[in-house]
Amino acid sequence: MPAKVAAMRMTRVLGAVLAAVVLTTAGCARVVEGTPQANTDPPGSEITEDGSGILIGYHAAPVRIEIFAEPQCPPCGRLQRDYGDEIAEYVGEGRLAVVYRPMTFLDLDGPGYSAHVSNALFLAAGPDTDATTFQKFVQTVWSNQEPEGSAGPSDDELADMASESGISADLVDRIRSGDEGVDIDMMAEQNIQYLTDAAGVAATPAVYDLNEDTLVPLRDDWLSDLMLGLGS
Repeated sequence: MPAKVAAMRMTRVLGAVLAAVVLTTAGCARVVEGTPQANTDPPGSEITEDGSGILIGYHAAPVRIEIFAEPQCPPCGRLQRDYGDEIAEYVGEGRLAVVYRPMTFLDLDGPGYSAHVSNALFLAAGPDTDATTFQKFVQTVWSNQEPEGSAGPSDDELADMASESGISADLVDRIRSGDEGVDIDMMAEQNIQYLTDAAGVAATPAVYDLNEDTLVPLRDDWLSDLMLGLGS
């Protein structure tokens, strides 16, 4: 991957980390007294700075990945069934950060099933939704996947899934009302560009290792290998 693309990728996902970096200048120093305190806040969820992804987990988690997934894609459903609980565990422990990047290329006749589900995901993210709750919503959505080309879940059905997953009542109401959570066209265009830059083709599911700037081969035990530093 060209260095410029890699640099842009790291900037868009990890820009908030820069605020936490301590800068030092030769000849100058400051000693801060006191005992460091562990972060007791649970890992959260937020929309990424570029507006087309949803980050769950701590910014400073040691392992950071992007998951490109299409709501109508059966292998994306299998990925969540096979690895969703592990993702939730590692994210909850603060060891993993995941950026979900929804794709909509299976909406062949304009915004439809995939756009509708993607919008609900963006509505569910934010300060009121911790990372493991959002991950549970992701797993619930993909475990209730309907056949490709169908109308997909209704607003009421998506809202019920969100409520079942623990999403707060006000966000459930927004999902039920069909509020706009994201500019779908912008999100879809941007995410397909990111994926084709990385893989040369828009094929899902795809997992991108942000630490190593490389795609992760989705062989058996890819996630546990990645967490052990063996994946890339």
